[in-house]
Amino acid sequence: MPRWFIPLIVFLVLIVVVEIYTFQAFRTISKSKLMRFSFLAASVAAYVYFFLTVLTYDKSNGQTPQFQMAMGLMLTVSIPKLVIILVLFGEDMYRWVLKLISAISSGETKPLVGRRKFISQLALGLAAIPFASFIYGIIYGKYNYKVLKYQLTFKDLPEAFDGFTITQISDIHSGSFTNKEKIKYGVDLINQQKSDIMLFTGDIVNNKADEMDNWIDVFDKLEAKEGKYAILGNHDYGDYMDWKTPEDKVKNFQQVKDVHKKIGFDLLLDEHRYLEKDGQKIALLGVENWGKGFNQAGDLQRASAGVNQKDFKILMSHDPSHWEYQVKQDNFNYHLTLSGHTHGLQMGIEIPGWLKWSPSKYVYKQWAGLYEEAGRYINVNRGFGYHAFPGRVGIWPEITVIELKKG
Repeated sequence: MPRWFIPLIVFLVLIVVVEIYTFQAFRTISKSKLMRFSFLAASVAAYVYFFLTVLTYDKSNGQTPQFQMAMGLMLTVSIPKLVIILVLFGEDMYRWVLKLISAISSGETKPLVGRRKFISQLALGLAAIPFASFIYGIIYGKYNYKVLKYQLTFKDLPEAFDGFTITQISDIHSGSFTNKEKIKYGVDLINQQKSDIMLFTGDIVNNKADEMDNWIDVFDKLEAKEGKYAILGNHDYGDYMDWKTPEDKVKNFQQVKDVHKKIGFDLLLDEHRYLEKDGQKIALLGVENWGKGFNQAGDLQRASAGVNQKDFKILMSHDPSHWEYQVKQDNFNYHLTLSGHTHGLQMGIEIPGWLKWSPSKYVYKQWAGLYEEAGRYINVNRGFGYHAFPGRVGIWPEITVIELKKG
């Protein structure tokens, strides 16, 4: 018996249970055979499209927009159904408890009361919220760029860099893009910040260097007065697809590195650069990808070789788990770390000053935004692009602007 057989059976059983429950809601609120048929037809079509896409998925092509759309469609029809199940299952438990109490008190077993129409209407109304959110996220949300600004104060910042500004972008994932005008708008918004330097913290592609071919003329328009610098992310190594030969993978990796030059970025591969103003300097360090459970090519010591411990240091490291497990407790004192990688899972709830939640928080301690421990900071950029799910729900694409202040 193939290893995948039992998980497939379990998955199919879960689908049947989900569909039975959700169909009950439609059957309760409507006697229309057309509505019932339309619901079943839409559900079946979504599953067929998803499974056909998965079964015909060719890993040698990488993750295509078509594959992402199948994932998006499945999430759009599945998450609302989970909401329906929670409501209806809650009512079922309530009715079973009442039946049990009745049986204990009177000794008689009464038949369960039929499902109330109001509960079904409530379930469908609540399910409409995530359904509409996912539709919005796929069509508009992934281009809903937000500029987030922070001002950070450091006692040991050289005076010449008081007021120095940094624009951080991350996770472009160019292989996912389909709308050039929207991406141009995002690039224009980045340039409008007019920061001193621009730092890109990895994942320029999903897998293949040629994913950038149609976007070089867009991203080479990015501007920064004092230079543009970049590092690699986990997707830039080509580890998530099948290659015909090892040589093809090596060639692609070199081409990915070359793409950064084509759009005017200085790619730091476990290296550092000194930024100088008025005879004073700060160190900018960039490591290759280092992540808990991911490729750990990055070498922090190598990147820091030749840097003085007393220097003010900005570190670019794609995966925030690097900061959690290695950087923040290093006595070399990396003042500010810039990361990306998590995307905030591209879905969640953020209400400024009150609530910030995403399932991503259960995987990464630092998953979106600015964090501080013992005077050392990390900013986890939510990403410019998108991956796997072709949209964003509540966690919007981000352009970060950080102003350094001496205090």
